[in-house]
Amino acid sequence: MPAFRQVGEKQLPHPVLCMAWSPKRDLIALANTTGELLLHRLASFQRVWSLPPSEYTGKEITALAWRPDGKILAFSLGDTKQVVLCGVEKAEILHVFPMQSSVTCMHWMEVTEESSALSSFYNSEDESKLFLPKLPTLPKSYSTTSKIFSEEKSDEIMNLMGEVRLNVLVLGGDSGFVELYAYGMYKIATLSGVSGTCRSLSLSSDLKSLSVITEVRSADSNPQICFIQLDTGLLSDCLPEVTRMARKFTHISTLLQYLHLSLTCMCEAWEDILMQMDLRLTKFVQEKNTSTQVQDEFLELLLWGQSSPELQALLMNQLTVKGLKKLGQSIESSYSSIQKLVISHLQSGSEALLYHLSEVKGMSLWKQKFEPLGLDSAALEGAITAVGSFSLKANELLQVIDKSMKNFKAFFRWLYVAMLRMCEEHVPPELNKMTQKDIAFVADFLSEHFSENEELFDRKGKYFNVERVGQYLKDEDEDLVSPPNTKGNQWLKFLQESTHLKESSLLFPSFPQKSLHFVKRMMEAVIEQCLQKPAEVIGKSVKQAVFLPLYSIPESSENTSRLFELPCLWNDKKAKMHHVVFCMPDVSPSKLYLLRKGTDPNRHVPNSVVSVDLSHYLDNAEEEEDAAAQRNYLYSCLDARFYDDEMLTVVLQGSQEENRRRVLAQLPLASALSCESEFTWEPERRLEQQSGAIPCQGLVLGNQWRELENMKAQFVAVNGIRKVACVLSANLRHIRVFEMDVEDEDDEGAESQNASADQDGLDATMTSEGRSEEGMEAKEEGGERGGDAFRKTEEQLESEEAL
Repeated sequence: MPAFRQVGEKQLPHPVLCMAWSPKRDLIALANTTGELLLHRLASFQRVWSLPPSEYTGKEITALAWRPDGKILAFSLGDTKQVVLCGVEKAEILHVFPMQSSVTCMHWMEVTEESSALSSFYNSEDESKLFLPKLPTLPKSYSTTSKIFSEEKSDEIMNLMGEVRLNVLVLGGDSGFVELYAYGMYKIATLSGVSGTCRSLSLSSDLKSLSVITEVRSADSNPQICFIQLDTGLLSDCLPEVTRMARKFTHISTLLQYLHLSLTCMCEAWEDILMQMDLRLTKFVQEKNTSTQVQDEFLELLLWGQSSPELQALLMNQLTVKGLKKLGQSIESSYSSIQKLVISHLQSGSEALLYHLSEVKGMSLWKQKFEPLGLDSAALEGAITAVGSFSLKANELLQVIDKSMKNFKAFFRWLYVAMLRMCEEHVPPELNKMTQKDIAFVADFLSEHFSENEELFDRKGKYFNVERVGQYLKDEDEDLVSPPNTKGNQWLKFLQESTHLKESSLLFPSFPQKSLHFVKRMMEAVIEQCLQKPAEVIGKSVKQAVFLPLYSIPESSENTSRLFELPCLWNDKKAKMHHVVFCMPDVSPSKLYLLRKGTDPNRHVPNSVVSVDLSHYLDNAEEEEDAAAQRNYLYSCLDARFYDDEMLTVVLQGSQEENRRRVLAQLPLASALSCESEFTWEPERRLEQQSGAIPCQGLVLGNQWRELENMKAQFVAVNGIRKVACVLSANLRHIRVFEMDVEDEDDEGAESQNASADQDGLDATMTSEGRSEEGMEAKEEGGERGGDAFRKTEEQLESEEAL
């Protein structure tokens, strides 16, 4: 009977490039050659959702990694050089950030170290909620058009951070590029000096070291695979401070994104006003025979009470009294939307930014703790000043909107009365009165909102513009066309006359000539500079502790998939060790090698390099003849992955003509590490040149193996926590899924599906596609359960008859 139970099999239409199991659920993420990201569940390998490639994110997925809590999936794109964070529940793209070069591998780990300082921080981390109001969600009509967020969940941005415990996304790429992102959002370290292209990464859970497998190329020889250990002692020594700083800066990063999205919504509301008025005015301008401007036509109506036939036709036939009321309400609604966004979103976001930046500034003044991490109090003071200037500019926009709305209401009230008179209808007495102030408001509205030269006017509004408000929302460097009138402002006059207050650092500069967009970009640049400084300082503190050249690879293997190839890295959290498993097929095709290094680079590890001989027979033959036949078989390792701290999952292939079968097996590490002889490494030579001196252990698998029939198995992905494995064929299209630690049962297929269908309540929250597929599966499973129940009833009846 096979040792592992197969629970799913599928032929996929496109070759798979990456696959990774969720750390918390029986879900596996796959990326294929078309750039599509797929999520499948264990039971029958059902598809839960798929995220198609897009021009915005990219079409060439190069690496995958799950956040340790299993709620977010990170993937990198080679064509656009971006990293995307995707929500698992609804396949939502939550965050995108650019990279300097293409990412070739990634690893997402969680810190397991505990300390009293961290425990107190975990308990007090939510103090900001006591002082700051919850940020309101963005309007649905606008947030759905955003490239980053979808549907009503615009507040997902604030949920990106996950748990308070520090987790780090490690990214590696070409030419020694390695970056560390706290919570997957904030860059805490930029490493340089790593030679070659990163193939695999593993940051230890105690943050003491980072292991990297690189491919180093040279002009005169084949590429060679090297193991590099980087000493990240500063992160480990300052773990409580790093966690606090990273948490704060991640808050700040999400708030900047929130403000950016709020401003995008304001721009869309502004464009709605232009579009609605232009729809009415375009036909009028095209059909009028006179050379007068739109503005002049309305001024004549205001001064003389008479309009041209063209304007009258526009008002009476196209606009109508009823349509004017609707238009007025619609434009007033758009104005109100901008006003509400400024008050509830921009100002609330700015206050939260000021709060978190002030806290970080307070941290930076504790120089003993935070100065080694690169926190600069002077730079943070500049960031606080920039946020203050942004708040002032948002408040200035509110005053401009308020004035524009007065003019707008006066204009529509006057036009409504004028149209009622044209129709010879009764004008209500409360509307008939018009003061000199009202006339001034209407004249202001006409001069402000209607272009004087339609041919030269190239804004989004051809004939109607909201320049007074719109100039603040333009993403340009030019000064404001109509800056606010500050004549008679007593406060500004007082400031100019005061020599002490004029240059005071306590007062925020207002930049009266600049737009809101300009001040926002300036604020983002200053804060970005504060965010980057710690990453540079921490990056410079990281030093290379170990450099071990392992073996060379032939140039001909360049076209094969690098994403699945060995070596494979693993961090043993309990023993505080880095494990590396690899093969050297050109030297010893029937051996598997294991390299071990302590997470502390200064710690000596016995049996640092051992090998496992794969030429022994698989010891579970039922008959002696089979055992004798298998005794001479040789196997080579196609792929190996760490199942847990004590077990390797391997795909083996018979290396003789009479035995070419493929085998999935579990290999216990305890027997391999029990070797007593010590290997002495000669650092100037590659490991493959010293392979004869590496201690070797024999292998007896017992019953922990299964033959993979009718499949050219090549690669495997495993999750020891969930006890599952996924085997991929050499053509990257044929997949089989196994439950590993299960007892053999007669009705293997049906019961395995029943056992693995209910996973963590996920079925209730997945997309409609997942629900529909699941519904079909549930029907099938229900039939199977019904059949089981029927058989049990028959057995009971038979036993009763026997009695």
